[in-house]
Amino acid sequence: MSGLLDALALTAAAGLVISRQFRASRIDTDRRWWVLPVVLGVVALREPGLIDGHHQTAAVLLLAAEVIVGLVTGAGWAWTTRIWTEADGAVWSRGTRASVAVWGVGIALRAGLYGIGAALGVRQDGSALLLALALTLLVRSGVLARRLPSPGPAGAPRRAYRGAVPRPAGREPA
Repeated sequence: MSGLLDALALTAAAGLVISRQFRASRIDTDRRWWVLPVVLGVVALREPGLIDGHHQTAAVLLLAAEVIVGLVTGAGWAWTTRIWTEADGAVWSRGTRASVAVWGVGIALRAGLYGIGAALGVRQDGSALLLALALTLLVRSGVLARRLPSPGPAGAPRRAYRGAVPRPAGREPA
């Protein structure tokens, strides 16, 4: 893909992911949460321009920093996501204001890494960013899966995160 097309596609994907996190969404507890991030990671690793051949050391360091930013952003996003259980046992999640801060810092760090790479003359394409996005989604989904409330005794409603009392269906906790 061309650099402009990469940037537009990644911006659209990130915008969709970020905007969707602020709407309450039901968590499907039986889903394979790791499939989409793994597919994105494979696509990113198959791209030929992941490491600039003329600046290998700098490119590897920038990629490592991008990976670390992706991992930390995913963990921060997951830990700042509110999780609750409805009376019918459905588990829901929604991003918080702290999630906005996590995304803002993550985007600023990525922009800084891109600027450093540009100043060093390292050729950068969207595959490193796609790999970091895949890791962000993988870590976020994994941490959320670990944070899910455990089922209670047979027939009992599941308790929400931090032990809150389940709310009536259709109402999000404040």
